[in-house]
Amino acid sequence: MGKNVSKLYYPMKASIMSILPIVDEFIVVLGNSDADDTARQEVESIGDSKIKIIDTIWDIEKFPRGMEHAHQTDIAISYCTGDWLFYLQADEVVHEKDLPVIKKRCEELLNDYSVDGLLFNYYHFWGDYNHYHDSHGWYRKEIRIIRKNPEIHSWESAQSFRKIPGFDGLNYRQQEGTIKLNVAQIDAHIYHYGWVRPPAYMKSKNKALNTNHKGKSKIAELERLNSHYFDFDYGDLRKLAMFKGTHPKAMKEYLDKFNWADELVRANKNKYRLPHKHEKLRYRLATFVEKYILFGRPIGEFKNYILLKR
Repeated sequence: MGKNVSKLYYPMKASIMSILPIVDEFIVVLGNSDADDTARQEVESIGDSKIKIIDTIWDIEKFPRGMEHAHQTDIAISYCTGDWLFYLQADEVVHEKDLPVIKKRCEELLNDYSVDGLLFNYYHFWGDYNHYHDSHGWYRKEIRIIRKNPEIHSWESAQSFRKIPGFDGLNYRQQEGTIKLNVAQIDAHIYHYGWVRPPAYMKSKNKALNTNHKGKSKIAELERLNSHYFDFDYGDLRKLAMFKGTHPKAMKEYLDKFNWADELVRANKNKYRLPHKHEKLRYRLATFVEKYILFGRPIGEFKNYILLKR
């Protein structure tokens, strides 16, 4: 699911290619992108008959506060067949070493209808492909495989899923009457590259996301008051964890294009920017407590799921 995917530097092609070997079909929902966006050509260049492209029109007036993301995800769900649905956002990629694990887990739980979905671990990369977040406030796990069930819908801004009996098809942020999914853990990671872009692209992405959540008039007002509002600076990467593993092979094209190292060296020089969440004192203190006092146990973690022992 996406709009202006290539213009905003989403690795959608890598995302799709990373799980093609284990799926029977792949539904790609493309919104009404600008004329110079090349996402369709990139998807078509994969050349796999499993891929089906669905064209849509985004309406952030009808689905405000990011709910259009969930609406578009539900459109994709409506075209899916089969028992398990594997949901990947356009900046999420799966490592090939995890594919057999994922396939086996789906087979093991296929007839266990107490399980609504599967829960993945996460790597959240930041700035480049060598640093990632293990700090407080970044979600450690999320549902990325769900059972085909008409009551299961994308929820809020499409980060996760819930059962919504009698859903009206409009209010994806509703809380009352929604039911968390019963999920089983899977020993596999989602490699999240949503914060790995040249800073100029990061500025464009943040502006697009903020527009979807706050509306065009609010964004125009923010820019009128502060022309530097969306300027982006990754800050000091030395305070983040170093990634020691390997990246999915599907990401090779994007790793080869990495050319903004000099901008990262000059980072933390933007006097206009607000501190990132992980730079704020309370988050730094919470991270310290989690790592060195609670031995990795998170403080006040929101869990949009019920984890079963399976």
